[in-house]
Amino acid sequence: MKTNFKVSGNIVDVVGKRIFKGTVIVNDGKIIQIRQEPVSEQEFILPGLIDAHIHIESSMLIPSEFARLAVVHGTVGTVSDPHEIANVLGIPGIKFMIENGKKVPFKFNFGAPSCVPATSFETAGASLGVKEVEELLQMPEIKYLSEMMNFPGVLFKDTEVMQKLELARKAGKPVDGHAPGVTGADAEKYIKAGISTDHECFSLEEAREKIAFGMKILIREGSAAKNFETLSSLIDEFPDQVMLCSDDKHPNDLERGHINLEVKRALRMGFEAMNVLRCCTFNPVNHYHLDIGLLQPGDPADFIRVDNLTDFNVLETYIDGEQVAENGKSLIEHIVDEPFNRFETEKIETAELHVVSDGTRIRVQKALDGQLITEVVVAIPKTIDEKVISDPLRDILKLVVKNRYFLAPASVGFISGFGLKKGALASCVAHDSHNIVAVGTDDESIAVAINMIIESKGGISLVDGETRIILPLPFAGIMSGEDGYFVARKYDMMDKKAREMGSMLTAPYMTLSFMALLVIPALKLSDKGLFDGTRFAFTEIFEK
Repeated sequence: MKTNFKVSGNIVDVVGKRIFKGTVIVNDGKIIQIRQEPVSEQEFILPGLIDAHIHIESSMLIPSEFARLAVVHGTVGTVSDPHEIANVLGIPGIKFMIENGKKVPFKFNFGAPSCVPATSFETAGASLGVKEVEELLQMPEIKYLSEMMNFPGVLFKDTEVMQKLELARKAGKPVDGHAPGVTGADAEKYIKAGISTDHECFSLEEAREKIAFGMKILIREGSAAKNFETLSSLIDEFPDQVMLCSDDKHPNDLERGHINLEVKRALRMGFEAMNVLRCCTFNPVNHYHLDIGLLQPGDPADFIRVDNLTDFNVLETYIDGEQVAENGKSLIEHIVDEPFNRFETEKIETAELHVVSDGTRIRVQKALDGQLITEVVVAIPKTIDEKVISDPLRDILKLVVKNRYFLAPASVGFISGFGLKKGALASCVAHDSHNIVAVGTDDESIAVAINMIIESKGGISLVDGETRIILPLPFAGIMSGEDGYFVARKYDMMDKKAREMGSMLTAPYMTLSFMALLVIPALKLSDKGLFDGTRFAFTEIFEK
C-alpha cells in the first residue's frame, strides 16, 4: 500500500474555483503540498465524489461490499441514512453498519434516524425514541439527524419530533428533510424548524421555493426515483445550494455507476463544470462537516483521476492516500462478516390472500415509473365466486404486505402499473419497516413467492410457473454479505426476468419496495391495511 507518492495533471481546485497544471504530493495519507508547475500529464485530478444522501441497505450489500463497487466510480464517501436497518434491528443494527464500514478504506458518514418507525400505521422491528436518538447523536460517527419524514409532526409541533430536532441543534449537527410536495407556508414552517435539506422535490418550482426559504436541495437520481431531468437546472441557478445524491441504488445499477453518472450527464448538458463538481464535493463536505479531503494541502488524500471533464472516465480512486480502484477494478478486498436478523413470521396459505367482494368499485394504487409517489385509480373489480382476483388484462394485480416480525394476517390491496402477465414478485426490502411485499397475477404464485422469502428469512423472490428464484438477504433480511458483483448480476437477472413476465417498470423490484412507504402519497399498503397518504389515515379497498 503506497501512501507516499506524487501525481501530476490538471488539478481541479473546487475550493478556489480554478483549474491549473501541477503536482499533488502525498505523505502518510495526507496532501502535504500542491505545486503549480508545467507538467505533461493531461488527466484531471479532483476531489473524490460524495453521495449526499443514500441508504446503503438499498444496494442489498453490507457497507464493506458497497464500498468495493462504489470506489470504481470515483465515490470516496457517502452521507448514509441507516434507517432501513434501524427499522429492523434498532441501534445494534446501526452500530453494525458503522463497524462493518470501518473494515474498508471508505468514508461512510452515518446519521441518526429520526423516524423509526416511519409511522404508527405499520409494524417495524424497532423504535427509536428521543432517548435513542440522543444516544446516537452523541456518537462521533453520527454526523447528522437523518431525514425528518414526519413533516406533519413538524408542522403541528409534535412533542417528540421537536425534541429530536432540538437534540440535533444542541449537538451542532444538521437535520435532513423529507417533505415531498410541501410548499408555501407549510414549507417555510418546516424549514424554519431547523431542517436544512430535501431530496424529495418533484417539481422545479417546489425546489426553487424551498431554496428561497433557505434550504439546500439534493438532486436525486436513484434506481426508482429519478428527479435529475426535472431539477438539473438548479446546478447553475443555485450552485451553492445544491448537492447530488442517489437515495436508493440497487446493486446492478451500482455496478454500472454512481454519482459519476450524474456528473457525466450534467457535463454533457453543458452545465458549468466547476458548479457540477462542487455539488458532489465541496458542498456536502461543508454542509455535513465531513472528514473528506477537498484536494487542499493538509487534507486527507481523497481524490480521483479522470481522463477529461467531458467523458469523465474514472482512472484511479484514492482514499487517505490508498489506491482503492484503478481502471474499472476495485482494489478493496472482500470482507466476511457474521449476519444477524429478526424474522419471526410463518408461511402463509393462499386462503389468506382472498378478498371477498364488498362493493362494485375498488381503490387501486397506481405505481409510476421513476417515482415514489402513487396515484389513486377507482376500478370495477374482476370477481369469481364473490372473490376479487387479479386482472392482468387490465393491469390490476393483487398487492400483499405480510408482517415479518410476528404472526399476523396478510394485508391485501390492488395495484396497477406493474404490468405483469404471469407469476409474482416478492421482496423483504420494503421501505421503511421491511415487511414482505408482493405483487402477482394469482394467489398461488404470490403465496409461493412470499413463502420463499420466509424460508430464507429475507430476500427477493420471483415465481413464474415452475421457475422459482430467490436472492437471499440474511443481514437484517435486507442485505447480502456475498461478493457485491455476484449479488449485482443475480439481481440484474431477476430484474430482467420480471420484465420478461410483462413488467413495464424500469426497476420493478425497486418500485415494489416503495409500495408500502406510507409517508409518500397518495395510496400505499402497510401490513395493517390500505393507507391514504394524503389524509394520513387508513382507507377501505371498496369505495362505498
